[in-house]
Amino acid sequence: MRNDKENIIVNKTFDFALDIIEFSEGLYESKRFPLANQIFKSGTSIGANVREAQNAESKADFIHKLKIAAKEADETEYWLLLCLKSPHLQSPNEKLISDLKEILLILSKIISSSKLK
Repeated sequence: MRNDKENIIVNKTFDFALDIIEFSEGLYESKRFPLANQIFKSGTSIGANVREAQNAESKADFIHKLKIAAKEADETEYWLLLCLKSPHLQSPNEKLISDLKEILLILSKIISSSKLK
C-alpha cells in the first residue's frame, strides 16, 4: 500500500468518504434509499478518483481524474444541500458540508496549479 500520510487531498477525501457512509446509513434507516444511494455513490467516488489520479499516466490524465473528482464533489454538495433544505430529510451536519467545501477548494487549486506546470 502506498504511503499517503502526507497527501492532504487523499486523506481528506478518504475521511470524507467515511463520513458520507455514516450519513448515508442514516438515510437508509429512514428508508430514503434512492437519495442514500446517490449520496453514497457520489460522496465515496470523490476519494476513489483522487486515489486514481495518484497513478495517472500523464499530466492530462491527472487533471482529468481530478476534474471528475471535483464533479462528484459538486454533485455530492447538491444532494447534501437538498437534504439540508428539505424538512422531510435528515440534515447533514455542518462539518460534512464544510469538509466538502474545503475539498472542492483544494481540488480547484490542484487542478489550476497543475495546468500551469
